[in-house]
Amino acid sequence: MESMIAHRLSILGHPQRLALFRLLMRRYPDHVPASELARALGLKPNTLSVYIGALMQAGLVDQERAGTSLRYAIRLDSTRETFDYLLHDCCRGRPDICTPLVMDGPAADAAGRKFKVLFLCTGNSARSIMAETILRAVAGDRFDVWSAGTRPRSALNPDAVALLQQKGHDTATLEAKSMTVFQTPDAPDFDFVFTVCDQAANEDCPAWQGQPISSHWGLPDPAAVTGADAERALAFHQTYGALLHRIRAFAALPVTSLDRIALQRAVDDIAAQKGFAA
Repeated sequence: MESMIAHRLSILGHPQRLALFRLLMRRYPDHVPASELARALGLKPNTLSVYIGALMQAGLVDQERAGTSLRYAIRLDSTRETFDYLLHDCCRGRPDICTPLVMDGPAADAAGRKFKVLFLCTGNSARSIMAETILRAVAGDRFDVWSAGTRPRSALNPDAVALLQQKGHDTATLEAKSMTVFQTPDAPDFDFVFTVCDQAANEDCPAWQGQPISSHWGLPDPAAVTGADAERALAFHQTYGALLHRIRAFAALPVTSLDRIALQRAVDDIAAQKGFAA
């Protein structure tokens, strides 16, 4: 065991292999195409292949074939095994240091307050705006909710706004904004941060203060669909339905009675759910 842990740590000691590992961790539970990984990290395909091979040999990454392409994902079991080993060794006689980092979750000081949630995408013009609006409508009595973009557009997507209005949502206060407005000293300490587009999850954003639980709820960009009006409208309806399905499942979680590990597992399970009926 010790030799395997040492090998894994040596593999992660290389900056670019660590960057690849971190990207795949942000995208969990997705399997990400090699071409997308290469673009996101600015790596040549043969260089990426070497790094992936090292991570796979260390048991930290899995590979699957989808048609003619290869896709990669974190092996959560061996990753957990690695960090469990380190924490167990670290915590001998010092559980006051290690245990809160692992076990404490939003429920630790939940009495009498709303949980704070942030949805992120690249443009903050469609998917994240829809998620913000849906959660506010579904459980606004228990959650304060915001959305932002890593590179926000100057205006909201008109098809997204029209659909929200069609569904009876108030869109008057919605606006596209940068995530940097939530990275100031007086910004909210979020309990949950969800990325809803792959590109935003691929970016190496600064750590959020407050150590929120985070998960990737990636969905295809409905604004990227071209063709007839009916095809574009269907794409937005499907996105709305998928977000509504996930957000209802999230709002139903017994947040105050679950520890951090259980909550993380629950929101990752929600990420794998499909559902497009709006």
